[in-house]
Amino acid sequence: MTDAADAAARDGRVPVTVLTGFLGSGKTTLLNRILTEQHGMKIAVIENEFGEVGIDDALVLDAEEEIFEMNNGCICCTVRGDLIRILGALMRRREKFDHILIETTGLADPAPVAQTFFMDDEIAAQLRLDAIVTLVDAAHAIQHLDEVKPEGVENEAVEQVAFADRIVLNKTDLVDETTVAEVVSRIRAINAAVQIIPARHAAVDLEEVMDVGAFDLARVLKDDPEFLTETEHQHDTSVTSVGFELTGELDEARLNRWLGALLRTKGADIFRSKGILALAGAPKQYVFQGVHMLLDGQFGREWQPAETRRSKLVFIGRGLDRDQLEQGLSACLSTAGAAA
Repeated sequence: MTDAADAAARDGRVPVTVLTGFLGSGKTTLLNRILTEQHGMKIAVIENEFGEVGIDDALVLDAEEEIFEMNNGCICCTVRGDLIRILGALMRRREKFDHILIETTGLADPAPVAQTFFMDDEIAAQLRLDAIVTLVDAAHAIQHLDEVKPEGVENEAVEQVAFADRIVLNKTDLVDETTVAEVVSRIRAINAAVQIIPARHAAVDLEEVMDVGAFDLARVLKDDPEFLTETEHQHDTSVTSVGFELTGELDEARLNRWLGALLRTKGADIFRSKGILALAGAPKQYVFQGVHMLLDGQFGREWQPAETRRSKLVFIGRGLDRDQLEQGLSACLSTAGAAA
């Protein structure tokens, strides 16, 4: 055990891990690993989604842990008051859990989230920020780190790397060693001392990311003297979330053609796509997730006999055309059923 982890173990406050990373980097995959590992901890999870239609709750595997959702805004700005209220409510049931894990939206700047644990006296007295764990997608990291933002708007991918106490360099199986070395070099240029953990499918030793006592306020203040000063976080307003819910079953062939054409032509601007789909004739829900042009999917739980067959999809990206997306998706219905 490191000195920091040893000191953390002696601290009587509840440890909190903030899980961050750009869209599609593997946060929910790591969260599911944490929830299903035999670690003996009772974990309360707070999830934050960016968008109108919630998907992530259905992507999180069934577990005994308590899960709280916030999908009415970004955790680092509009719903931070909600975060404080949820944390306060959790502390009134302190005996039910050992650890709190906060999964942020991929567009969150982790700094305002971290501030919460130092600027609210009641929270600071009961909760200890253990570590900010940032997932980095090896296949798309450089593209996002190099993205030029409008004046006054932060590059969230850069902010997430800069504030990380641990970086899980995920999806290393999708790139060659030269690309991995380049991504590591770029990370070191932003955050020289951070521990980088290479991973495939977010498979990491939980002892490397949980109860590690890695958050160092002195380091953060050295890098950012204004850290404990309230500042307004500005998102790139050209990045939006478009979500749909359609009642009825989707024709798989039509859906594949539409998604394939969409990602070939617009994939560079579609940072994230994810959905839970009702495919015609399929007894199970089909769960898919995409990052730019890459798509992955698998069948999930069984549809219940009395359950309405309904598909939910979310796209997050730049310059999304809602009407065009809705028309394209509706054309994939296997019948002329109306969109709900």
